[in-house]
Amino acid sequence: MKMNIKQLLEQKSIGTQATISAWVRTKRQSKNVAFINLNDGSTIHNLQVVAETIEEAILAKINTGACIKVEGNIVESSGQQAIELNAEKITILGEADPEKYPLQPKKHSLEFLREIAHLRPRTQTFSAIFRIRHALAFAIHQYFNDNGFFYLHTPIITASDAEGAGEMFRVTTLDLNKLPKDENNNINYKEDFFGKETNLTVSGQLEGELGAMALSKIYTFGPTFRAENSNTSRHLAEFWMIEPEVAFYELEDNMALAEDFLKYVIAYALKNCKDDLEFLEKRLLEEEKSKPQNERSELALLDKLNFVVSNDFEKLTYTNAVEILKNAKKKFQYPVDWGTDLQSEHERYLVEKHFQKPVILTDYPTEIKAFYMKQSEDGKTVRAMDVLFPGIGEIIGGSQREDNFEKLKNRAAQVGIHAEQIWWYLETRQFGACPHAGFGLGFERLVLFVTGMTNIRDVIPFPRTPKSAEF
Repeated sequence: MKMNIKQLLEQKSIGTQATISAWVRTKRQSKNVAFINLNDGSTIHNLQVVAETIEEAILAKINTGACIKVEGNIVESSGQQAIELNAEKITILGEADPEKYPLQPKKHSLEFLREIAHLRPRTQTFSAIFRIRHALAFAIHQYFNDNGFFYLHTPIITASDAEGAGEMFRVTTLDLNKLPKDENNNINYKEDFFGKETNLTVSGQLEGELGAMALSKIYTFGPTFRAENSNTSRHLAEFWMIEPEVAFYELEDNMALAEDFLKYVIAYALKNCKDDLEFLEKRLLEEEKSKPQNERSELALLDKLNFVVSNDFEKLTYTNAVEILKNAKKKFQYPVDWGTDLQSEHERYLVEKHFQKPVILTDYPTEIKAFYMKQSEDGKTVRAMDVLFPGIGEIIGGSQREDNFEKLKNRAAQVGIHAEQIWWYLETRQFGACPHAGFGLGFERLVLFVTGMTNIRDVIPFPRTPKSAEF
């Protein structure tokens, strides 16, 4: 009977026959017997195969990284696992030259593993991360489906810039060696595939709002792109975003949705990824030992996740947060004043030191937030919200959206977005406008938090960063 290693370990069907196909993690061989540890990616745990009657010519080809099929009998193990597989027949599906295979059974640095991203999912660390990534993605879809949201596919190719930042990748079919020019010697995009200048999207939000104006509750979950020339541990050029948009929601409803949503998906991971999370926690605790005492995390990984799930989020305005930070005894690297964007160190202080719980900041200064956010009656702030987590700072950004046509048009013009560029977006404020709100969650930021990793390049299978698109 064919089954995967996870099923085999869970069922513990001692005395039955089984067939397992997997990759070799390690092999130990003595004069009369070989012990082979196999892993097929279904679980963090390996299956031990005991080979006593397999011919030497076959065993010689079984090295770390090789792929084999084992047929045999499940027996009780005298080792750490409950069961092992007594091999009766082994078939070599794919050999791995031990002189060339780079993933030998020893500790490898994360930097080195990024250079072999085509092989790193075979390591315990990365197989755990990608299983958790899958579980979180599944939980996101399940949460929204169970709460009456509709999954909307928004365009990847767009002519609009939702953020107004201009850091976008161009999409074109024009011959770059023979660019067509207009009478002013500018590139004539009328000759391009779409007849206008187009880019890869930085957000599905604007189109998501259009869906919410008809379906009431929608969410997007798709790839987004930002051509920001940043090589930090927190930035990717290609990443995934989750963006719910809800008609008839105001800021308070939006905050409640964000809190409930985050608690749900993290609780799902705690329940369904226990083995992988425990493995990653042990790995992180080992890493912490090499750090100075003042740089060590105050919470272990599982404690940190339970900390979020079990605490009500603190809610306060940006203005109040600035006062707390200005009166703090801690000396910050970046000064704090009303009107400046808060840095990660400020956000983490509020979460980890002052309130000691997740925080939602609201009502930010208009000038530091996007054009589509609802303008407050004070004329200085917008109905924005950021959710702040321990160890990571901002994990969600959102707002109530501006539903007043004139205010939205004027604010867009202030940030350099012309009405004709977003006529379709503005028009929804003229035909049945209503209060509505939404937020954006960077999926990799969530996976980073849940796995405890410190570099965002390590939570996506094939990271896209400046000068890096190898795989």
